[in-house]
Amino acid sequence: MNWDTIEGNWRQMMGRARERWGKIADDDLEKIGGRRDQLVGRIQERYGIARDEAQKQADEWAKALKDEEKVSTARSR
Repeated sequence: MNWDTIEGNWRQMMGRARERWGKIADDDLEKIGGRRDQLVGRIQERYGIARDEAQKQADEWAKALKDEEKVSTARSR
């Protein structure tokens, strides 16, 4: 899933993000608003990891959402 779609559907995506990164507070998730750079910063801060690793995690999460969407679309046909 691309980041524009994630940002546009952030209210629905927040639960998925909460499952993936439980250390990020709900208030933080609301402030992030689906913006990749904000999410990466919070992941880095809360988990004490390098920015590159946080970016990798965020991008892998977005890819997993895209893959799930493809499967869901294929099943509904």
